[in-house]
Amino acid sequence: MEGSAAEELEAAERVVMRWDSTASAASSAGGGRGGDDQMLFDGAADRAEAERFLRAVDDLRRLAPPPSPASAGSPRRASAAAGGGACTALQVAMARLEDEFRHVLSARALDLEIEALAGLSSLSMSSSDRRNSDATEAPPAGDDDDSSSVSSSVGRRSSYRSLQSIREIDLFPADAISDLHAIASRMAAAGYGRECVQVYASVRKPAVDSALRRLGVEKLSIGDVQRLEWNALEAKIRRWIRAARAAVRGVFASERRLCFHIFHDLPLCTSTATATAADDAPFAEVVKGAALQLFGFAEAISIGRRSPEKLFKIIDLHDALSDMLPDISDIFAASKAAESIYVQAAEIRSRLADAVRGILLEFENALLRDPSKTPVPGGTIHPLTRYVMNYSTLISDYKATLSELIISRPSASSRTAAEGNEATPAFPDLDPADPDSQLPLATHLVWIIVVLEHNLESKASLYKDAALSHLFLMNNVHYIVHKVKDSAELRGLIGDEYLKRLTGKFWQAATSYQRTAWLKILNCLRDEGLHVSGGFSSGISKSALRERFKAFNAAFEEAHRVQSAWYVPDTQLREELRISISEKLLPAYRSFLGRFRHHIENSRHPELYIKYTVEDLEIAMADFFEGSPPPPHNRRRSHG
Repeated sequence: MEGSAAEELEAAERVVMRWDSTASAASSAGGGRGGDDQMLFDGAADRAEAERFLRAVDDLRRLAPPPSPASAGSPRRASAAAGGGACTALQVAMARLEDEFRHVLSARALDLEIEALAGLSSLSMSSSDRRNSDATEAPPAGDDDDSSSVSSSVGRRSSYRSLQSIREIDLFPADAISDLHAIASRMAAAGYGRECVQVYASVRKPAVDSALRRLGVEKLSIGDVQRLEWNALEAKIRRWIRAARAAVRGVFASERRLCFHIFHDLPLCTSTATATAADDAPFAEVVKGAALQLFGFAEAISIGRRSPEKLFKIIDLHDALSDMLPDISDIFAASKAAESIYVQAAEIRSRLADAVRGILLEFENALLRDPSKTPVPGGTIHPLTRYVMNYSTLISDYKATLSELIISRPSASSRTAAEGNEATPAFPDLDPADPDSQLPLATHLVWIIVVLEHNLESKASLYKDAALSHLFLMNNVHYIVHKVKDSAELRGLIGDEYLKRLTGKFWQAATSYQRTAWLKILNCLRDEGLHVSGGFSSGISKSALRERFKAFNAAFEEAHRVQSAWYVPDTQLREELRISISEKLLPAYRSFLGRFRHHIENSRHPELYIKYTVEDLEIAMADFFEGSPPPPHNRRRSHG
């Protein structure tokens, strides 16, 4: 070696050996003051010594002979075991740089604003929104140029950059990142890339884990998730969606950016990376465990037991994952070391879609199998009707997603459910103008209502009173019609033709009720059977007339007693039904009284036969369909 080169090498060794971490550690153990009490890269304004040390490392690497194979491994262990010379100095330098790297990572990190990260959960963009959204630049809360001391950098707030829905957060001041890159490049060039990555992962992995905990991500195994009660799991799904968006778009994206700035194009040599993707290894080492834990929750939901109440939260989970998947792709898919995370997320989304389809089929089959047990009191709306129609309305609210996921019509599933069941309903022949334009989701909704109607007809047969059976159907079909009309999405999917059919069934049930319940009463007010004929004159049979009045009174009182306990919950329908009955009953009774009351009034005890005025009947009608026994009335009688 020439003299000038030897002098340079000796000068470099002197600079490096002044910062011998291993010697300082031994000195500290013996009670002396170690040189590692001070750090070269501490963010101080005077960087002359740090720059001098880096130049010395460059000179050592340029001038010293390459290390022997026996000296490979931890720079600290190698420098402690080696003898003197340039190789020892280089190993001392690597040990020092390892300590400095760890120190900068630990001491210079900026405080992570979880509140600001949590704001990312409100970003839920469709693919078109993502294309059309403008990237916004949030003003930094701190000044990146202010790095004159460690105290001024630690605790400063992180600043944000936006790339579509991704928010990349500055996790370190710019000068700290520059120092980290400078250290990593020297360690990688000297063959200590793997040690550098290990130190990086040992510091950043706990930081990522801590960020996810602060976002509310819990460490739950698949078994833990599947053992939770659904109410508790529902709340956890809501929290997970918010946390996952923040984790992907904030935490993971920022870690990816940090790794790029520190390790990009460095010749790292790790056990988990190939030569072409070595700079991805630090990122994968740091986030892979946290990402697998995060998406493990969604995976547990996707393979859990399927039941109808889970449908809409699973759709929310599917939509959230679909919304995040382009970001997950941007962050993970380009990394050979981390692409398995993207693959896992995509597979989970696919399983969630399968779960949605399976739950819808299970809902239809459960509805078809719902047993007829005890009739609901008063012929009111059955709880099943409310549940199914509210469920159908929610299905229509999720039209955007379900229209993509539901791609087959219900004919196959209905045949499967109907196997061995002769009473299974047939799917209505609706004859849409363009069958291909009708979404499979729409046919599923029609099928659900068809099965519900069939189920209600079975439940109606449980009533011993035929009139109450018709009233029950009237109430329930009326509820179905109004739920369809009240939801623009549901009405659009069901279609006007089927809505007309439902409306026709409602009127049919209402008419059947009135005919069954009131025909006998109205027949009491007919003339047939009251006239007697003899000789040249005809007259009224008073005994027949008295029996007719008694029959009317008994029939009306029974109707009043019974039908006051029947219930029509819709106030408008209740009033319209009373009016419809009154329009038939009151004129008929008024006319009957006008024609025949004088025959009764001229006989003994007329009050026993003419018990009600028209006004009395009108007042009594207000008690009908209230769902409770009638109150006592102070009826005004025609006599007495």
